[in-house]
Amino acid sequence: MANKVVKVIPAKQVDYVTTLPGVVKKKRVCAYARVSTSQDEQTNSYEAQVNYYTEHIKSNPEWEFAGIYSDEGITGTSISKRAGFQRMISDALAGKIDLILTKSVSRFARNTVDSLTTVRKLRDKGIEVYFEKENIYTLDSKGELLLTILSSISQQESVNISQNVAWGKRKSFADGKVSFAYSSFLGYDMGPDGKLYIVEEQAEIVRRIYNEYLLGYPVDYIRKRLTADGVPTPMGKKEWQSCVVRNILTNEKYIGDSILQKTFSVDVLTKKKKKNEGELPQYYIENNHPPIISREMFEMVREEMERRKENGQMVYVSHFSGRIQCGQCGHYYGRKVWHSNSPYRCFHWHCNNKFEGQVCSTPTIKEKAIEECFVKAFNELFQKKDEILDNYKKSIDIICDDSAYVSRKEELEIICESKAEVIKDFLFKCSKSPDDIEQVNKQYDDYILELEKLQNELQECNKNIALLAAKRSKINSFIYGLEAQKHMLTDFDPEVWQLAINRMVIYPDLTVKFIWRDGSETSTIIERGVKEIKKGAKRKKVEPVLSDRTCMYCGEQLYDNPGYVRKIFCNTTCRRKWCKQEKVESVQEYEENQRNK
Repeated sequence: MANKVVKVIPAKQVDYVTTLPGVVKKKRVCAYARVSTSQDEQTNSYEAQVNYYTEHIKSNPEWEFAGIYSDEGITGTSISKRAGFQRMISDALAGKIDLILTKSVSRFARNTVDSLTTVRKLRDKGIEVYFEKENIYTLDSKGELLLTILSSISQQESVNISQNVAWGKRKSFADGKVSFAYSSFLGYDMGPDGKLYIVEEQAEIVRRIYNEYLLGYPVDYIRKRLTADGVPTPMGKKEWQSCVVRNILTNEKYIGDSILQKTFSVDVLTKKKKKNEGELPQYYIENNHPPIISREMFEMVREEMERRKENGQMVYVSHFSGRIQCGQCGHYYGRKVWHSNSPYRCFHWHCNNKFEGQVCSTPTIKEKAIEECFVKAFNELFQKKDEILDNYKKSIDIICDDSAYVSRKEELEIICESKAEVIKDFLFKCSKSPDDIEQVNKQYDDYILELEKLQNELQECNKNIALLAAKRSKINSFIYGLEAQKHMLTDFDPEVWQLAINRMVIYPDLTVKFIWRDGSETSTIIERGVKEIKKGAKRKKVEPVLSDRTCMYCGEQLYDNPGYVRKIFCNTTCRRKWCKQEKVESVQEYEENQRNK
């Protein structure tokens, strides 16, 4: 048997670029350039990259220039927002590019996953990427290993840069440095001295939104009115959105203050933002710039929002909505229209629970009577205006004194901290000693119970401090509204109603209790405009009675229903068949024909 012979057939050095017989096809080569910011030094770097690669590719006789793809002022942590990069990859996968040149791994991508995924897609199509700084060819056997290591380093570098930037921002927050997005903020602009000043034309729009909300208009209605009047949005658009109106109503910058670090980045790579709900410290800067809205009005809007949310009445039809309460069942009054299609059209208010199975004897009242009742009650209050204001100026600090709660809160915080240390030391000690486990658990439970009691007391202190702060705010709002009124009312004023009243309660005996914004109460009587609506008695069901008449079509004996028109057919079917038989449209036509004969 002959000996086995192994012959080696040498491999051909085949380029990934296709060739024609006798002619070598040039490689189609492009370059990718990117800078992460639009600053001057970065712009110079960007232009230098573009010029360098354009000349470099065109100077090589074996290469064909396939273009320069670029992204200016865009981060490399994600490819999703880099239009130039995505266009380059699409062209490469479509067979228009054979080789991609780029300055370094960090210019290509700072995300390890993005780098490797993209390079593997290109490699499957025979497309090579060359990283000049690191001297890596991706079709080389060692290319992917080096690329993985360097991409990870670039990603970590991006994370470090982001952390440094975040630290710098938080340091500026702590120093009280406030930044404004003027292009999307209504009412302010930056002066030549670097300070904020009020743009009166825009400030009037802000004041209008606050005033209309306090007049009882819902956010959606305010939005529609602004759009209809041609008022431009903060971004200069024609169509207002409800969220924009709501943001203006809740933005503390309109009272001259500013809260810093409302949001923060969750992930460096995705740039996802999250609302700061206590994960990071916030900084409240008071009196940072001139206010457009008074603090009292801002507080009244906040209270109004909470009241509407609590009442579940998100759609408001009047300034009385959600402010008139039934004194018998506690439900709120709703508005009804009477004589809607006549000259006597008017509005009435009654308890919403009145006709829903509940026996509620509170009266139905004309809207005009409610207005007159409020005018009477407010004028009685206004006569004591000087006395009320003087009393509050003397006693508001006593009424809203929270010093005892603040002092106790500070004590509890220290005690809780020391208790937590005791528990920590106890657990550490127990882990080192072979004590009885049941005794240890019992002692631990006692410590935890004691700590929970202290924390509950601390929570109660915080609650009382917040309640007293809210009470002070309500009293200040009431004082603000009372001081703004210079004379007694002659007619109902919706703005005074919103500024002065919390709610009114109507009782079955026509007594009305007004609960003012400061928490004080006064009572009066509704004198007219009251109409008590009682449910009518259920109609007694009447049984049909057999008559001496028969159906005109089928001859069946008919029944009569007392109080209704007497029947001449059994049903509709008999009437149709009879009309078809007599060749008429209706019984009336048949009778008319008979009379004419």
